[in-house]
Amino acid sequence: MSNYDIELGKLAEYLESNVPGFIGPINLEKFAGGQSNPTFKVTAESGIYVLRRQPPGKLLKSAHAVDREFKVLNALKDSQVPVAKVFHLCEDIDVIGSMFYVMEFIDGNIYWNASLDEAKDNQQRSQMYDLMNKTLVALHSVDVDAIGLTDYGRKEGYYQRQFSTWTKQYRASEIDKLDAMEQLMTWLEANLPQEDGTYSLVHGDFRLDNMMFSQDNNEILAVLDWELSTVGHPYADLAYQCMQMRMGQGSGVMDGLAGIDRASLGIPTEEEYVAIYCKRMGIDKIDNWTFYLAFSFFRLAAIAQGVAKRAQQGNASSAKAKQTGAFVVPLAQLALQIIKA
Repeated sequence: MSNYDIELGKLAEYLESNVPGFIGPINLEKFAGGQSNPTFKVTAESGIYVLRRQPPGKLLKSAHAVDREFKVLNALKDSQVPVAKVFHLCEDIDVIGSMFYVMEFIDGNIYWNASLDEAKDNQQRSQMYDLMNKTLVALHSVDVDAIGLTDYGRKEGYYQRQFSTWTKQYRASEIDKLDAMEQLMTWLEANLPQEDGTYSLVHGDFRLDNMMFSQDNNEILAVLDWELSTVGHPYADLAYQCMQMRMGQGSGVMDGLAGIDRASLGIPTEEEYVAIYCKRMGIDKIDNWTFYLAFSFFRLAAIAQGVAKRAQQGNASSAKAKQTGAFVVPLAQLALQIIKA
């Protein structure tokens, strides 16, 4: 028996041999959402697990690094950062056709809309944003050397490397020349901030829908999707989350708070959120904020372009992948508005 082009019997046999206590047979169910690494709920005789794999087909270099996800999750298991427990990394592509890892299944709440309409009241919405802020501070306070991630990324030149990497990724997945993206890349290259010696573990995709909240929303049970994590500049994560606050509804990538009266919902403004982060981190202010925000939009646009390219090639993970490509230009235009403000 097989589904999702995975031989269930073969996979079950492999997991029984490599995951302590695992007992088949198994059933797979693909989780909705997510454009990058296909993720499955694995129901087995021994319980429920999660399997996260690289997508099949030709991949861009360094993309879909599930082995890096496994490494960072394993390293964070005893930290103040909430993460799922990982059980096994399989680098043998013959098992299911691509690299994958297996982790625990956590039954919690995931929210996609930054306005948190599902929260019971303003106090809860405020608390949920505060929990995200605390979690981000916990992440940026981790001693990367102490948890064995010394070689997880270089501690200097983060934005120079990131700009180079995402420019190359964008060029590799470029379908048409887009004027807004060209303008944005030109500005970013000319305004790269000087090295300031600040570094930490960074998530790379720190946003609302990568948080797993408890059923009562009183705590964050796990931070999800660590594919883009590295050692780098902490303000990249902060700016990336604040970018979502600047986006509108129905953006196709993630729903933001543009045009929404946040005070009426108990949600902090960008300035308030950044100020709370700074206080917790023991810093006065953040310089080069315009660059950090603009770069976040550029990177998300480059990611969206990659999704569009995979859709064109027929190996994107989501049926919405083709639509995602339509948001590359609007994202770049939002960045240009920030620069010109």
